Amino acid sequence: MKRVAIIAAVLVLAVAGGYYVFATREPERTYKTAPAERGDIVATVSATGNLSAVTTVQVGTQVSGTIQRLLVDFNSPVKRGEVIAQIDPALFMAEVEQTRGNFMAAQANLAKARAAAADAKRTMVRNRQLLKEGVVSQGDFDAAETRAEEAVAAVRAAEATVVQTRGALARAETNLKNATIRSPVDGVVISRSVDVGQTVAASFQTPTLFTIAQDLTQMQIETSVDEADISRVRVGQPVTFTVDAYPDTPFTARVAQVRSAPVVTQNVVTYVVVITVANPELKLKPGMTANVAIVVGRKENVLKVPKAALRYRPRSDKDESESRAMGRPAGAKGKQAGGQQVFVLSAEKKPVPVKITTGLGNDSHVEVAGGGLKEGDPVIVQEITPNNKQKKSGGGPPMRF
Repeated sequence: MKRVAIIAAVLVLAVAGGYYVFATREPERTYKTAPAERGDIVATVSATGNLSAVTTVQVGTQVSGTIQRLLVDFNSPVKRGEVIAQIDPALFMAEVEQTRGNFMAAQANLAKARAAAADAKRTMVRNRQLLKEGVVSQGDFDAAETRAEEAVAAVRAAEATVVQTRGALARAETNLKNATIRSPVDGVVISRSVDVGQTVAASFQTPTLFTIAQDLTQMQIETSVDEADISRVRVGQPVTFTVDAYPDTPFTARVAQVRSAPVVTQNVVTYVVVITVANPELKLKPGMTANVAIVVGRKENVLKVPKAALRYRPRSDKDESESRAMGRPAGAKGKQAGGQQVFVLSAEKKPVPVKITTGLGNDSHVEVAGGGLKEGDPVIVQEITPNNKQKKSGGGPPMRF
């Protein structure tokens, strides 16, 4: 009986020892790799913006009145000088007639004043001669001289009145002319803000009646670029973009202007970049949202690796335990930041460090500008540990004795 108990105890200890060895064994490590390969790398700066016409003219009115006629509507092509609207001219025509009458009366008064001045001058000259002959007194001559001077002053006043009424007439004629709204440029009407019968008032601010895009075959995008990326943006760089109306059609453009004035919104600093776009088929419309990619660098047929390869670092057993305790996947970047090296999977399935010099990069790949890496080398991008299997086999409660 005692012998049976000893045998049973030995069997229990053997099972417990086997369970402990199985539960605490180091898990098998596998690696996800990607080959170092040759290809093109395009570095871009992403942003969004809105399309607009390069030149947009707002057409207003300098006179107040009621809209009598509208001769254009949205999308109407217009020529420079073409009549596009008419304000009721009745009041302006009456004002022209009134000021013209005032001007003609002023001209008549001027002629009358000049005639009176000429008569007063002749009387003064005659009295001067009669004074020498002793026919008239000095007082009579002085009175004639005064009347002559008054007549000259009356002529000057009449001339001023003529100038004043001429100006009033010109102003009335200008107002009558401005009651007819004409297009200042060749273009397309993209906005209309008035209707027939509506009263417009030109007071301190000129009301906008129409907005005319001068040329929709040439458009622009105003986009905001973050201050961290603006140093890489230059005038003349190529741009690709898409719009929601044509999500599968990439459009090409070019950077035309990088503005130096910062735009601060909630402590975020951005800079406006203006991009010019050719629109010969008129597919693009003002106001469309453009998803822009500014090409800030391009290299062709260079050796490149995934960017994840620079972040990968092999973990020690201690780090492995800490990573699992902290919820990080095995092989993830811990406190050891990725330097200029990658790890190649050797024939023995072990990670081997290789020093490299990096060049141009984008969100997915980075150029290998130098170092010991060769084309086709399997570069480790992630370490995979079968944690799920461990949990299934060794994740139960500890065996009790």
